[in-house]
Amino acid sequence: MGRSITIIYFSWVRERLGVDQEQVALGDGIETIGDVLTMLSHRDGAYPEIFSDVTKLRFALDQDYGLPASIIGSAKELAIFPPVTGG
Repeated sequence: MGRSITIIYFSWVRERLGVDQEQVALGDGIETIGDVLTMLSHRDGAYPEIFSDVTKLRFALDQDYGLPASIIGSAKELAIFPPVTGG
């Protein structure tokens, strides 16, 4: 079995996709968060709209903040969420 990662979606990302989380197979050449985002942006449905502008999103690999250039390595979980706002 190949590598896979659990992607957890929060807030409006979860609402637009209609799923809380999903298990995604990481094919050859998928090494960074940005690679995963590119893969997701090629799916049908709401994925292209959500992942067309990743500056509106934040990321965590196994609960540590990450950037699109962050290497996935042996991480088991990728969280995707909008920036936190508040007053």
